[in-house]
Amino acid sequence: MIVFLVSCGRKKKRKPHDQMQYYRDNSRGAGSDYYSGQHGNWKNHPHSQDHVLKMPPSTNVSSEHGWPIAPPPPPPPMVSSDMSSAAYSGPHNPPVPPPHPAIALGFAQSSFTYGDLAAATGGFSNANLLGQGGFGFVHKGVLPNGKEIAVKSLKANSGQGEREFQAEVDIISRVHHRHLVSLVGYCIAGSQRMLVYEFVPNNTLEYHLHGPGRPVMDWPSRIKIALGSAKGFAYLHEDCHPRIIHRDIKASNILLDNNFEAKVADFGLAKLSSDNYTHVSTRIMGTFGYLAPEYAASGKLTEKSDVYSYGVVLLELITGRRPVDVSSDDDSLVDWARPILGQVIDGGSFEELVDPNLGDKYDPSEMMRMVACAAACIRHSARRRPKMSQIVRALEGDVSLEDLNEGVKPGHSALFGSSSSSEYDSSYHTDLKKFMKKTGLSSQEFTSSEHGEYAHSSGESQEIHPRTRSRGHTP
Repeated sequence: MIVFLVSCGRKKKRKPHDQMQYYRDNSRGAGSDYYSGQHGNWKNHPHSQDHVLKMPPSTNVSSEHGWPIAPPPPPPPMVSSDMSSAAYSGPHNPPVPPPHPAIALGFAQSSFTYGDLAAATGGFSNANLLGQGGFGFVHKGVLPNGKEIAVKSLKANSGQGEREFQAEVDIISRVHHRHLVSLVGYCIAGSQRMLVYEFVPNNTLEYHLHGPGRPVMDWPSRIKIALGSAKGFAYLHEDCHPRIIHRDIKASNILLDNNFEAKVADFGLAKLSSDNYTHVSTRIMGTFGYLAPEYAASGKLTEKSDVYSYGVVLLELITGRRPVDVSSDDDSLVDWARPILGQVIDGGSFEELVDPNLGDKYDPSEMMRMVACAAACIRHSARRRPKMSQIVRALEGDVSLEDLNEGVKPGHSALFGSSSSSEYDSSYHTDLKKFMKKTGLSSQEFTSSEHGEYAHSSGESQEIHPRTRSRGHTP
């Protein structure tokens, strides 16, 4: 009897050990949990999902076994915003919130101290100054991990509180597209506000088109830049929630990488700046050559105002001319190009319109598409200008150029959206005079050879208009 009782006692002692063996997963080799993502089942943790659901969720640690409860599943993967033109048409589902770009681009943080950025930029030295403009100064920097950044120091006294600034930055930082410059972080130091961007290495479109001593930009690069920037603007207008109006489209806000892929900069910054876009601002005056006529008349900027400004950029790519040129007798690039665009669309030659430095080294069908898009974008009537998604499809050759005339009534000019170009002339010049009278400036004061806030400096000097400032560039 004694032997029998001892034998039973030994079996009872082994029973709990056998139960724990039951929960071990011996089917996988050591370390395989890292790759399967099942970190919550480490060691002797039970695998039954029913068991996990029945565990009391009172704290982050189970009171029964002392094991940590598995963290919630990660958010859904980000939907790529590098869309084909077809993605811009039709209804859209609400976008999935993407991960912060600081993570997507390999940055370990999104909030920087003043000391972090001072160290990265060499104390914000002039040697690292990329440029300056309406929003402030931009310096190049290098983080300790070797990542290159562009630090934009905003003008002080924006009137924003810290929480409001952070909320605006959070919205901008979650806009992802291969043709938009990513905001990866920020810094708040007292009243000072700084934004940290990915660094785009190959300067700006304005620099490559108009910089002194620059080689002629070939046609494939021009059409690539036109299409890439159009996709970026279409994404801002039609696929962001809320939609974003750029408000300052110009060649110096289109950055280029080493493959001449376009990246649009400075979108969404209106609320972060001390400039008030409900009235005439000095920032707007500096880029008057790109401004839509309705702004001069009403002070209002819309998505269609962006379209007009983009049309001026297209004219720069086609002609090689600046939006406003003091060496020319014409008031603006638009005034000079307008009658020639009409002749080309009616079957005339490209010769007078196209950049003479290109010669005949361009694709005629691509040139016609760009000419038609430019003409449609600079229509005087804002509502008759196409959407940016239509421009994308037209540049890609996916639609007939007649589709750009959508909204233009029979008997009206497809080029200007009015019954005659003289009506356009009269309205535009009247608005221009009103604008100049309102600001107390002459047309000379709207001109600038400045290459923008992102132009890379080399220490060389360049003669410019006395009211503007620019830094030299490496030829």
